[in-house]
Formats: sequence, C-alpha cells, structure tokens
Amino acid sequence: MRINLVSLGIAVACSVVVAALVITFGRPVVLTSAPALSTSTSTIAPAILTSGDAVVSRKPDLAVVGAAIESNGSTASAAQADLAGKAAKLIARIKALGVPDADINTTGYWIGPIYSPQGQTITGYRATEQLAARWHNVDTVGKALDAIVQEGGATSISVGFGLADPKPAQAEARSLAIADARAKATAMASAAGVRLGQVIQVSDLSSASRGPNPVSYAGAAQSAPTQVPVGQLEVQVTVEVDFAIG
Repeated sequence: MRINLVSLGIAVACSVVVAALVITFGRPVVLTSAPALSTSTSTIAPAILTSGDAVVSRKPDLAVVGAAIESNGSTASAAQADLAGKAAKLIARIKALGVPDADINTTGYWIGPIYSPQGQTITGYRATEQLAARWHNVDTVGKALDAIVQEGGATSISVGFGLADPKPAQAEARSLAIADARAKATAMASAAGVRLGQVIQVSDLSSASRGPNPVSYAGAAQSAPTQVPVGQLEVQVTVEVDFAIG
C-alpha cells in the first residue's frame, strides 16, 4: 500500500509539472530589460540670458590735480636736495589754496642719471617728484592750476574729474541696466511663446566713467586765466541677468 501511495504522489507531481510547462509554452514570450542608468543626474533648467546697459550723467564734484616738479644736479644728492626745496614750495602753495594735508599725497618719486647723447657718459642726475591734490571746488580748478604752476613751480600738471561718492550714481545706473535687461528678456520670451519667470542670477559686468582730462603747461607764466570746463561725468553700468522660463 505504501509503495502504491508513493507512486501515486510521483505521478501527480509529474502531471502538475507537465501542465505548468504546457501553460508556460502556450503564452507569448515578452522580453524586458532593466532601465539604463542615467549618466548624469543634473539637468539644465530652461532660462533666458540677457544683458542690460545704462548711463547716468552727473556733474563732477571732485577734481584730482596732478603736479610734478624736477631738478637737475651734478650728483644725485645735489639733485635731490634741490628737488626737496622745490617740493616744499609747491606743497606750501597747494596748502595755501585751502587743500588739507589729508588731500595731498605723493604718487611718484624718481632719481636717476642723465647720459650724454652717445649714452656712454653720465653728465648729471635728475630727480622728479609727482604730487596729487584733491580739489573739491571744481568750478575754480582753473585758478588752482594757475597758482600751482605760476607760483608753486610745477613743471607739468594734469587734472581729472570724478565723484566724491560715486555709489548713488552707480546704484541708479545699475537699476536702469537691470530694467533694460528685463525689457529685452520680455521681448525674447514673447517672441519665443514662453512666459518670463523670476530672476535666477544677476552679474555686474562693468562700471566706468569718463577719464581724466590732461592739461599741459609751458614753463612761462600764463597771460590769461586757465579755463577748465567741467562738463558732465558719465557713469556706465552693464549687467547680465538670467531669467527662468515660467
């Protein structure tokens, strides 16, 4: 009896396996594959990149006057000693114009040999000193230049204009430049059929103003007062703005 039961169990198991194989082979075979791994998990968000420019004009309220003096001597010490006397005279004249010590500084000092035309023999020595003075009354800078040259003994001179505090003008120009960038981005978004989103990034690319105006003088006294028109100083700002696409 036990042998019969075992044989019956084996037969039943075999029939189940055969049935499973028949069912399996009767179905269509479907091949699947695992999703490929992404090479990068980061994505670039769509955006509109524009630049904006703006120029703001202001009347300068500061003039930086550069004055130089020089001396020649048979020795370096002689040239230096003579230069010291001329520098003292020039500085005293600048101070007499009302310029405080804090607004006067030395921007250059040089002593070197003077060579013969053939360049082989030292014939003497030359000493040069350059000073810079901040002049806050720009409307009278012409009179100051005459005094520095004719009474202070400066042999060369230059003047440049600026703003004592340029930050307000720069801030205004920066705001106008960002508005210019937004206007360009809005036009680009409309043309592309998308909606302009929020600002992603803003970069200030440049901030510039009009350069100094050099003024040259001869050694002789001037017969007429020097006229130095001040005009307007231009503060220019360029920005780059990234806008998201909504």
